[in-house]
Amino acid sequence: MRRREFITLLGGAAVASPMLWPLAAHAQQPERMRRIGVLLPAAADDAQFQARVGAFQQGLGQLGWSIGRNVRIDIRWATANAAEIRKHAAELAALAPDVILAQGEATVGPLLQATRTVPIVFPAVVDPVAAGFVDSLARPGGNATGFMVFEYSMSGKWLELLKEIAPSVTRAAVIRDSANPAGPAQFGIIQAVAPSLRMEVTPVNMRDAPEIERAIAAFARSPNGGLILTASALAVVHSDLIITLAARHKLPAVYVTRFFAVAGGLISYGPDFVDQYRRAAGYVDRILKGAKPADLPVQAPVKYETVLNLKTAKALGITVPASVLVRADEVIE
Repeated sequence: MRRREFITLLGGAAVASPMLWPLAAHAQQPERMRRIGVLLPAAADDAQFQARVGAFQQGLGQLGWSIGRNVRIDIRWATANAAEIRKHAAELAALAPDVILAQGEATVGPLLQATRTVPIVFPAVVDPVAAGFVDSLARPGGNATGFMVFEYSMSGKWLELLKEIAPSVTRAAVIRDSANPAGPAQFGIIQAVAPSLRMEVTPVNMRDAPEIERAIAAFARSPNGGLILTASALAVVHSDLIITLAARHKLPAVYVTRFFAVAGGLISYGPDFVDQYRRAAGYVDRILKGAKPADLPVQAPVKYETVLNLKTAKALGITVPASVLVRADEVIE
């Protein structure tokens, strides 16, 4: 090699190496590990919640998050026990994760009592404004945001569906949580729709199991009755009892989510929670990338589903109209 070429080669290496060293060092550094807490009002073996968590994780994966590589997920299965939920809420808040995913008033409320700094994303809350979780749907204002269970106008569809699947029904007991502002609000919409369907509606409060049992038994003494179970955390707590009472008293009943139809309820119409969890992954992703919950508007569902339990219909002696069968997204036989 000629002397001039050798000197040029050395000079090029001297110029290039300072540029290459930082790149090589950066490539060798592992990605920053982010931490997501998850608080669920269900047992670890709950198949429906497992499907929802799976959709959430799938959504994260599609956005570039990989468990063990750049994100860690701490899940707390708190069941519906209020004391357990408060305990796990405090534990998750103490871990100071980058964001917490939590469903429903029963979990979001205790979390907001435990922390006003850790971002919280809820995939399903009935009315976050009435519950005091956010200032407004457009501008949440605090450390929580997410997705509603439904818009109030949808409540009237439950009464329409009850009349359609059981045309002989002229009376409906509307089971609600009167202590939650969403309970009376849902009943108000149903009550407004009732005259056009020539239906009589009666509110039934669900403070505790004995009250529910007494009220439904009294309602069932008169003929042509049916039930509507509105959305609330108490609806899930008392789900087995209400489904059992509907079967015992031969009352056609409409429920708010797939969960109830799978558990033996006649029919449900409500949001697709699997889709809600998948969409929640998008908000978690945005928060991990620097967005603030206060600036992310609360969104309404975009997908609703009708789930029909044909076995329950047969037990009640109901011949399901073809119009309902055709619309059903899922039929349980």
